[in-house]
Amino acid sequence: MKTYTRTEVSELVKAEFESSLEGLFREGARKMLQAALEIEVTEYIEQSKAHLDGKGRHLVVRNGSHKQRELITGIGRLPVEQPRVDDRREGERFSSAILPRYARRTPSIDRLIPTLYLKGISTSGFPHALEAILGKNAPGLSPANIVRLKEIWQAEYEAWRKRDLTGKRYVYVWADGIYFTVRLEPDRPCVLVLIGATADGKKELIAVEDGHRESKLSWQAVLKDLKVRGLKDPPCLAVGDGGLGFWAGLEEEFPTTQQQRCWVHKTANVLDKLPKTIHGGAKQLLHEMYLSPTRTEALKTYDQFIQLYEPKYPKACECLEQDKQVLFTFYDFPAAHWRHLRTTNPIESTFGTVRHRTRQTKGCGSRKATLSMVYKLATEAEKTWQRLHGHQIIELLLRGTQFVDGEMKKVA
Repeated sequence: MKTYTRTEVSELVKAEFESSLEGLFREGARKMLQAALEIEVTEYIEQSKAHLDGKGRHLVVRNGSHKQRELITGIGRLPVEQPRVDDRREGERFSSAILPRYARRTPSIDRLIPTLYLKGISTSGFPHALEAILGKNAPGLSPANIVRLKEIWQAEYEAWRKRDLTGKRYVYVWADGIYFTVRLEPDRPCVLVLIGATADGKKELIAVEDGHRESKLSWQAVLKDLKVRGLKDPPCLAVGDGGLGFWAGLEEEFPTTQQQRCWVHKTANVLDKLPKTIHGGAKQLLHEMYLSPTRTEALKTYDQFIQLYEPKYPKACECLEQDKQVLFTFYDFPAAHWRHLRTTNPIESTFGTVRHRTRQTKGCGSRKATLSMVYKLATEAEKTWQRLHGHQIIELLLRGTQFVDGEMKKVA
């Protein structure tokens, strides 16, 4: 009989404990999912109990369960039995919102695949990368299937970028450029991303396009294409980093759109020109500027910053001064929207895993693959984007109502 050392025994016990714990998590998740499916069906049948046939029998009834299937999730494979509903009403059919028909993977897994690809995992390496999450021999995620998924995403992306935009209206837009390293390209391509807020306050992905170092011509081509496809009304406000060629292109295509520089980018750029020992105080003043309740108070703090730091750190103050006219534009818009308008957070948070200038990926072999993966990541994230706070006020904005320090301007 083999004898084990204390360390080996400890590792065996730990492995057994972790295995048991994972099993408990999966079983708990399976029971919760099963219960949710049962409740969903029960409520559907209850809401339809008034519908009867000529003989007084219910037209919507429970009819056993579908054949058990395995759902691939972030904690492994979960076997589920989906309740079956017999709906005999004409034109009606039950469709589960929790577990759509034919679904085999949770949305988190769909987001995981393009994320791993962008992070540098090769197609052949996917089974190994996913094994720790999904268990061994996860069905449907072989290298061949990953290749097919990528082809589908590329086709979806091409169809999406040519969609008709007639009748669309974006009140606000956020713009940024995201850089990637591509194995088969000598330089780092820039993906131009544009997100917009509609008249009802919902955020939408507008554009994901190949660009040349965020140049004016690249951005102008994107904006011009949007107009050609039907986007006629200019946004009220555009938000972005001051270094973008986007602004020059915007002035050409939508000259009436007001401009707001991103305070996150501006803060980082100013602090980069100051010694780290004084970052705390400088950062506090910068925060006070854009968090002030009125433009007047914000400009007082702005002047205080310049007076305090210009004698010793003129480059930091020059960086702040160059965008003074477009750093406080948000004060001319509803105060409820300020949290959305001061930064490019809608883009930054979406691409946090592949944030430009801080992380690179060597996973994509071509520009086309990079664009389709970025599109896939963004469209998956889009499903979780929240509507703008105070979206009801947008209607007033579109009617031409003017705002001063976030409040409706009083008519004399």
